[in-house]
Amino acid sequence: MDLLNPANAEPDDEPISGRERLILALNSGSSSLKFGVYRVTFDHVLRLISGEAQALDTQAGRFDAIDAQHQPLVGHSVPMITMKHALHEIERLLEQTGLQPLDGIGHRVVHGGPAFRQPCRINLQVLEQLQQVIDFAPLHTPMALSVIEETSRHFPEVAQVMCFDTGFHAQMPAVARVLALPKELCMQGVQRYGFHGLSCESIVRRFGASLPERLIIAHLGNGASITAVRAGQSVDTSMGLTPSGGMIMSTRSGDLDPGVLIYLIRQKGLDVTAVEALVDRQSGLLGISGLSADMRTLKIAATTEADARLAIEMFCYSAYKQIAAMIAVLGGIDTLVFTGGIGENDAAVRAQICEGLAWIGLSLDSTLNQLGSDLISTSESICAVRVFASQEDEEIARHTWQLIT
Repeated sequence: MDLLNPANAEPDDEPISGRERLILALNSGSSSLKFGVYRVTFDHVLRLISGEAQALDTQAGRFDAIDAQHQPLVGHSVPMITMKHALHEIERLLEQTGLQPLDGIGHRVVHGGPAFRQPCRINLQVLEQLQQVIDFAPLHTPMALSVIEETSRHFPEVAQVMCFDTGFHAQMPAVARVLALPKELCMQGVQRYGFHGLSCESIVRRFGASLPERLIIAHLGNGASITAVRAGQSVDTSMGLTPSGGMIMSTRSGDLDPGVLIYLIRQKGLDVTAVEALVDRQSGLLGISGLSADMRTLKIAATTEADARLAIEMFCYSAYKQIAAMIAVLGGIDTLVFTGGIGENDAAVRAQICEGLAWIGLSLDSTLNQLGSDLISTSESICAVRVFASQEDEEIARHTWQLIT
C-alpha cells in the first residue's frame, strides 16, 4: 500500500511555504507510545497513519494502527510489548505502506524545565540538559529519552525535534506562575509550568477565527488538567511544577495539603521514592476506589461498590471545582471544551461535571451529549459547551515541519 510517493522531492529553490515533508510524530506516555505519520506543508497537515502501542511491559500489551480512512492496518495483542518492540513495529509499518524516507521525527516531551519551553532540534547538548531536569516529570521524561535514543538508532539520518507540553503556558502572568515559596526557589525554576499544552494548542487552532475570548479547556484522561485561556493565551492552569498537581487523576492525587507529605515522611517513615510512588502511582481513582484507575471499570463496579462511586464523584467534583476557579480567573466564560480520553468519550462524566456548573446558567443538551456532538449545550446555556478531539500529534508534526524546513 503506497500512501505517499516519496519520489516527489521538491526542488531546492521551491519556496518554504510549498515544501512538503513526511513527519513521524511520537507521543510517549508512562505506559504507552502513540504515533502518527503526517504529510505536512506550510498550511496543511494530512494524517496518513495513526496508532498506539498500549499497556507497555504488561500482559495486556497491544499494537494498533489505522489509515487516513480509519481502516485498520494492523491490530493485535503483543503481551509484554516494549518500547523498543513498538518502534520496530512502526518501522515495519512504514516499510509496508511505502512511507519512507522520513523527513523528520517529532517527540512530545512533557517537561523541559526552565531551559526548554519552545520546540527545538535535538542534539547531544540538548539531551544532556534534559537529563538534568528528569525530576520535574519522573513518570514521563525517562520514557521520552528512551524513545529518542531508540529512534536515533532506527533512523540515524532523520532530523529529530522535541515539542514541550509546557510551552503553551510559558507566558502565564506572574500571579498564576509564581508559587508562594521563597523567591530564590522561583529563580531556580520552581514555579507553575502547566501541562497538556500541545492539546490546548490544538484546541485553540481548531477554533481558528471563531476563537472565544474566554475559553476553558478540560483535558480529562489518565492525566487531567483545567486551563483558562484568554484570547488564545494561557492565563492559568490547574497543574503546577509537575504533572502531579491539580485535579484528581487516574493514579495521581492532584493537589494535596503539603502537611500530608510532611506527616507521611515524619510519622510513617516514607522516603522520597515511597512518597513519589504514593502520589503518582497509587492515588487518584485507584487509591480512592481500591479497585482500578480506569473510569470504565469503575462505572461498571459503581452499581455495587460504594468506593467506586465515590471515586467517580470525587473526580467530577474536582473537575467542576477547578473549572469554577478558572471562571473566576477569566471573569466569566464563553466556551467550555471537553477533550482527552475521558472528556471526549464519557458522556456521563461530562453530564455530572456540567451539573455541578448549572448554578452559572450552564445547560447541557442530554441527547447531543450522549451522541458526543461537537456542540452539546442548549441554546439557553450561558456558554457553549463543546467536545473536541485533542490533536497533540498534529501539533508535533507542525512544529517539526517548521524546525526542519
